[in-house]
Amino acid sequence: MIKLFACDLDGTLLNAFHDTDRVILNAVHEIAAAGAHIAIATGRTMVSSHDHGFQGAPVELLGSNASIIRDSTGRVLKTFPMDKAVLEDLLRAFPDVCFECVAPDGTFATGTPEALNKGFQGDNLFVRIAMRGMRTMRGNTETRHEVAFDQTPAQVLAHEICKINCRVPDEGRRRELAAYIAEHQDTLVDAPFNPVMFEITAQGVNKGSGVAWLAAHYGYTEDEVAVYGDGGNDIVMLERFQHAYATKGASDDAKRAAGNVIGSCAFHAVPRHMLKTLRGQRSHTQVG
Repeated sequence: MIKLFACDLDGTLLNAFHDTDRVILNAVHEIAAAGAHIAIATGRTMVSSHDHGFQGAPVELLGSNASIIRDSTGRVLKTFPMDKAVLEDLLRAFPDVCFECVAPDGTFATGTPEALNKGFQGDNLFVRIAMRGMRTMRGNTETRHEVAFDQTPAQVLAHEICKINCRVPDEGRRRELAAYIAEHQDTLVDAPFNPVMFEITAQGVNKGSGVAWLAAHYGYTEDEVAVYGDGGNDIVMLERFQHAYATKGASDDAKRAAGNVIGSCAFHAVPRHMLKTLRGQRSHTQVG
């Protein structure tokens, strides 16, 4: 019996416009009312269940590639911080790169807002529109995760940094950063949803380990977990769990990792599949 549903956002749970809607929110509330848990496993920063259109829905939050885990109230349950010596070496090796360093108490950027935005200039129009939507606040319902710019390594190191995001416009510098991470794969891992990005966490920190931690926190076995994803930062999660599903638009690697392919996010394949699973379990229990 599935007791925890964990899913990615873009291309998975969210609709084709990278947003929630009534179908998605109704499914979340029905799952919670039935006594099951639904967790958002995303590379995005999530501070509360009011973020990204969820309107305070009862969801657990595995944000920043599950390096920061919060309950449905936004309370931090678990963090997986980067080693400070490793982090300092990375920051000092690339002083010209604008790193977004994410901690439970905020995001600390090593460059200016202009430097941060420059990284998005190489994206195609569709990606720029999607990313703009991700970064747009929805009135007063969105919880603002403050960003401090022009931070020195010492200022960054004063916080519990769990994830680093960056985009490097210069192709040569991008190759150098990729090579650096490869040389330090015993301490660092890069698992971006988009290949033009870097999403860096401590080695062993990923959506799969985060979902497993949350399941154990609630006393569930991994066989009682169903996971959904579509991209590069979902692969470890999809490989780890027996009940794993990729959407129709997922990458080939994600589809292979999941072994099961359902429909498109444009037609609410994930919330519909979760509800079908939940209702099927309920019917079986009633018959039994």
